[in-house]
Amino acid sequence: MSQLTKLEPEKIIDSVSILEKRISDRFPDSGLKDVCREFLMLAEKTKKNISYISKPNIPLKVFSYLIIAVGLGGIIFSFSLINFKVKTFDLEKLVSISNGMFNNLFLIGAAFLFLITMESRIKRKRAIKSLHKLRVISHVIDMHQLTKDPYMHNNNKSTKNSPIRSYTKFELQRYLDYCSEASALIGKVAALYAQSLPDEVIVSAVNEIEVLTTGLSRKIWQKIVVIQNLET
Repeated sequence: MSQLTKLEPEKIIDSVSILEKRISDRFPDSGLKDVCREFLMLAEKTKKNISYISKPNIPLKVFSYLIIAVGLGGIIFSFSLINFKVKTFDLEKLVSISNGMFNNLFLIGAAFLFLITMESRIKRKRAIKSLHKLRVISHVIDMHQLTKDPYMHNNNKSTKNSPIRSYTKFELQRYLDYCSEASALIGKVAALYAQSLPDEVIVSAVNEIEVLTTGLSRKIWQKIVVIQNLET
């Protein structure tokens, strides 16, 4: 895959880092700043995970193939101990031995399959764990923008339980912009896993996150459009 058609973790991390600094500069006391800082740490960890996922685990492969070789050697040795002379067999013994051999071969085959797929399962587990954290951060960002209602900006009829609305129109729009950018970047970080491990389970999980973040961005931009219309 060429650099023009490949997501680069370093550039995505730089974008998240710049966003975190912008939020810190404009909203230093906001919870969104803390969420974005946690997102930045997760993005940096994602780079390490991608590096691990992209490279073959040589020690694990050697261990798996060694166990498989020992297992195959054991099967061959077991066959060598069987006396295949027809005169020593009756039908009952033949059926019994055949059944036992079939069961053993089935179990050994299952064990071999387990060992062969061990590396991909370990990598998938690590990716799914990180994708779950990205999904949670996306929901947290949604919670932060939830009470940022542009329709209520000029409405002073607040109750004692109403959320504090101290932002100007410009600040509110910038806040929502930051939420939208963070959501888009979450989708990009998630896509790194699908790029490095195109596994059906991983791709499905990444698609779910992208649908979630796209829906959140659409909802945020509807609010931004309302703010812009209020200014005209």
